[in-house]
Amino acid sequence: MSTTDTEKQVQPANGALDRFFKISQRGSTVSREVRGGLVTFFAMAYILVVNPSILSAAAPESGPITTAAIAAGTALIAGLLTIAMGVFANFPMSMAAGMGLNAMVAFSLVGGEGLTYQEAMGLIFWEGLIILVLVLSGFREAVFRAVPQQLKSAISVGIGLFIAFVGLANAGIIRAGAGTPVQLGADGHLSGWPMAIFIFGLLLVIVLYVRKVKGAILFGIIGATILAFIVQAVAKVPGAGDDSPTGWMGTVPEFHGSPVSLPEFGTLGQVDFFGAFEKLGVLSVILLIFSLMLADFFDTMGTMVAVGAEGDLLDESGTPPHSARILMIDSLGAMAGGLGGVSSNTAYVESTAGVGEGARTGLASVVTGLLFLLALFFAPLMTLVPAEAASTALVFVGFLMMTQVTEIDWSRQEMALPAFLTIAMMPFSYSISVGIGVGFVSYTVIQIARGHARKIHPLMWVVAALFVVYFAMTPIQQLLLG
Repeated sequence: MSTTDTEKQVQPANGALDRFFKISQRGSTVSREVRGGLVTFFAMAYILVVNPSILSAAAPESGPITTAAIAAGTALIAGLLTIAMGVFANFPMSMAAGMGLNAMVAFSLVGGEGLTYQEAMGLIFWEGLIILVLVLSGFREAVFRAVPQQLKSAISVGIGLFIAFVGLANAGIIRAGAGTPVQLGADGHLSGWPMAIFIFGLLLVIVLYVRKVKGAILFGIIGATILAFIVQAVAKVPGAGDDSPTGWMGTVPEFHGSPVSLPEFGTLGQVDFFGAFEKLGVLSVILLIFSLMLADFFDTMGTMVAVGAEGDLLDESGTPPHSARILMIDSLGAMAGGLGGVSSNTAYVESTAGVGEGARTGLASVVTGLLFLLALFFAPLMTLVPAEAASTALVFVGFLMMTQVTEIDWSRQEMALPAFLTIAMMPFSYSISVGIGVGFVSYTVIQIARGHARKIHPLMWVVAALFVVYFAMTPIQQLLLG
């Protein structure tokens, strides 16, 4: 009897679960959802280490906002929001503190503008509140529906390249070079045990996938992690922080102390709602909130398209089911992140790794969310998967998402050029929002040049104009603020 047949026979025993999440209706099984949730967690678990390392640079020298507290708050808010995404939106998309947004908090709002940690979190809260209003008014969903279908496909493909690039960078396969933006490895070659772990894991995923083994991505991560522990026990490979170009890029796969720890929640409620207005002035704060909002607004839209497309969950217009609920929960993520003192929480493109493993419903998100909550107490254990093992999922899912490039009509210049710019700019600018913005603006310009201005949806005019403002934010700030 095949694994698929066995999974189908298990479904009746989970009737209520199946009906609530529409598991059978979407062509999935409980075991696939669990596997997908596990894979997504492993692909996202780095945030439990990275977010504290970034935000701690902006934290006060003394007080409750410690690195451990930021880690606990990161896991708590991510877990609750991800579970909410699964239960209320029934969508296999997970949430956590947004990369890029946390850097803006630490290095722009606090380091650059001189705000306190709490004042910066206040701006994150207001940004989330504005997005929530846009969702409740229907504006955010209307913008999503106004985007041409082929541009949505280009967004998915671009995100595929983006996450593949992220995976290769996280694993140290590509790095900044001497005289070149990037290069292979530390010196133009592959060397060191960590790179061997990544290559082993990726090849294992590929072999299992072409052999049609269920759980190929998850088994690849597990296999690479086990090998990493064996290698570390024998070779004692240093971490990248030890100035070793061939060391582990992040987590060193070895146990230290107890795998269980009690969480600290010192970041919760560390927010000053009005301090930034008094310190910087209303106009400056409005411009800062606009920058935060636009990045948050369109990152999620792109991720939602990518997850839905990878899971074949989009309707004829390229819209996923319950899109209003998805956007609602995502908008609450910024507010929750501000109130929780851990920066804006947003949809994670790494969710596509779980979808690539077979996840199709919100049950996968519930599994991921529960693992984040479990990480509150087992943080030392949950973060032992090295980046070299987890990143294999991102690179492989990049391939899966690239297959959607055939949905773009490359013979039509008015669609092919914006699609190309969208796809290219996401990895090259290291920003999903920038790729979307360049695609929207170029699409609008091309339609005007061809004399087809009337074909442009009114909301596309609005969004293209907003992106022009976003791209020119620095000179606009200099002009308005002197």
